[in-house]
Amino acid sequence: MRTRLSLLATAATAAVFFSTGTAAGAAPGNPSGGGGGDAGDKSAVLLTGGLVGPLHLSTGRNGSVTVSESFAGRLTRVDDAGTHSVLYETPDWSVAGNAQRDGRTYFLESQGAGPDPGELAGHVRIIEQDGSQETLGDFAALETEENADGGTRYGFRDLPAGCASELPPNMPETYQGEIDSHPYGIALTERTIYVADAGANSVVSVDARTGETETMAVLPPRPYTITAEAAASNGLPACVVGTTYDFEAVPTDVAVGPDGRLYVTSLPGGPEDPTLGPRGAIFTVGRDGDVELLAEDIMTPTGLALDDDGGLYVASLFGEGVLRIDPDSGESTVVLAAKFAADADIRGHTLYAAVNALPGPDGPPDGQVMYVELGGH
Repeated sequence: MRTRLSLLATAATAAVFFSTGTAAGAAPGNPSGGGGGDAGDKSAVLLTGGLVGPLHLSTGRNGSVTVSESFAGRLTRVDDAGTHSVLYETPDWSVAGNAQRDGRTYFLESQGAGPDPGELAGHVRIIEQDGSQETLGDFAALETEENADGGTRYGFRDLPAGCASELPPNMPETYQGEIDSHPYGIALTERTIYVADAGANSVVSVDARTGETETMAVLPPRPYTITAEAAASNGLPACVVGTTYDFEAVPTDVAVGPDGRLYVTSLPGGPEDPTLGPRGAIFTVGRDGDVELLAEDIMTPTGLALDDDGGLYVASLFGEGVLRIDPDSGESTVVLAAKFAADADIRGHTLYAAVNALPGPDGPPDGQVMYVELGGH
């Protein structure tokens, strides 16, 4: 939402997410073993580095990977030798999720979201094989007209009498969803482009021929029971302990499953670091817009990939790396151990991941793409 009311101030996290910095330069990958996880006893391999905020990636033809260098407003293609080529660059737009189909490259770009909100704008941009471009959809117009989660109530439930008056001035007892749009994750079918809008808290469909844009579903709030530790560390009054706070469910990625349902990763709103524990979730969305919770208690799921059998792979930004989530039990297994894993995609039996996606405090950004063979998975 435009004004994200968090239980915990996330200034440090936001500063990291929206840092710009200067890249150290392209660093073609060295195909040597790295810190791999449970992936058929295979080690992860570094394909390339030197990327500036690689928050999204997709696999393509001839072993290539396309990366959204979100902090640089750049779309970069990396070949199987780790060499970079810039497909698109704009300093004034946020470049988000990308995907490829039939020789075309699709990606999301937007304006107006972030710590200093401005006028909203956003669409799907398509780059043809010959380099020509077009845009489809208008996410800002859709959200301005509908305010997808405008009827959704966030905040505290059933505070004790008089407790609301003890809350910090910038934290109302409850609030409704506000107009906001940040198209973030993308998935393709032959006729439809599906988008996870992290500002509107919704899943949106775009007709691939006409550009007609429609809200499919709004993700439900994510409840959190406030502990004494959480209250004390955030300067909240003792009267909130044991009450429930409904955080916004912030969609970060979307994939089309073999069952035809959409699979959507969601951050829990509020603090996205590990402070309040693993509160991320995976939802599924049906063709009629019905939403079901599939898995929860996942640390910061920001990227999602499905294999041909419907296996779920999640990039856990502040967790252990890329996880495989059992859709029946919800249990997770690390398949690629890495810091700041932002996104993942699968080509054949190989999983690719954008890692080290956030810049460290002591040097320039050095986002990387790594891959690992999935073995028996």
